[in-house]
Amino acid sequence: MRGGAGRGALAGKVALVAGGTRGAGRAMAVALGEAGAVVYVTGRTTRQGRSEVGRPETIEETAELVAAAGGTGIAVRTDHLEPDQVRALVERIDREQGRLDVLVNDVWGGDHLIEFGKKVWETDLEKGLRMLRLSLETHAITSHCALPLLVRRPGGLVVEITDGTEEFNRTYRENLFFDLAKSGPIRMAFGLAKELEEYGGTAVCLSPGYLRSEEMLDHFGVTEANWRDAVRKDPHFAIAESPAFIGRAVVALATDPERDRWSGRSVSSGELAEAYGFTDVDGSRPRAFAYFQDVVFGGRKAGAEEYR
Repeated sequence: MRGGAGRGALAGKVALVAGGTRGAGRAMAVALGEAGAVVYVTGRTTRQGRSEVGRPETIEETAELVAAAGGTGIAVRTDHLEPDQVRALVERIDREQGRLDVLVNDVWGGDHLIEFGKKVWETDLEKGLRMLRLSLETHAITSHCALPLLVRRPGGLVVEITDGTEEFNRTYRENLFFDLAKSGPIRMAFGLAKELEEYGGTAVCLSPGYLRSEEMLDHFGVTEANWRDAVRKDPHFAIAESPAFIGRAVVALATDPERDRWSGRSVSSGELAEAYGFTDVDGSRPRAFAYFQDVVFGGRKAGAEEYR
């Protein structure tokens, strides 16, 4: 199964992708739309102005891609650090749809704040605290405001997005604030799973592997069409996965009637690909975290193709 669930598998369902401007968020929104869902896409970068991230991708573009894929995409500019804005967003979803079936907490936008290799007392405190607000406070506010709508019907799904699985994050991320920012959603999913259980809901923490986001492609000076050219600069980029891979992972979860087996767990797109049988756009199943643990950190002599 290359693409995961079929078109229309989520017809009648409503999803909110918080932080769907670009990268994994955009891909998950598009995949949910391709499966037939109504997808609300939020973020701070619109055609009228950019967020502090400074990237050109907009939530309107994501909503248009959702529509082109066969779903209904609705862009709503929302700063998820502002509870009033998030409440207004949820009230709009309730007013227009009367339900919420899938919440994807993908808000981040803190990569430009990271100072690797500095002790906590050497790090710019304002940058560090901003990372925590963007990664943890945004997710907490969104769950607080959106879950009363989601739990009206049994079977709701919350997907916390982070960078790194629980096992992988046992390796220190070389910046305390970044480390906390990427470990927090794992614990959030664990706690939300407990709180949603009596409502028949599921909460999972999901991480992509080495993601070929727009920013990463720009960093290497390549496109999705010729991304393998970047392997000359970074051999480990050979294990990179397209954003579509995590999009297919979210749809696999959303369409699985037995997804509660994952509740409270930390999983990767590669792990779900093995379980559900979907592939990346090139037909492979990259296992990025196994590659990094075995080859990059463990010293095993093997190429990336062995892990695809």
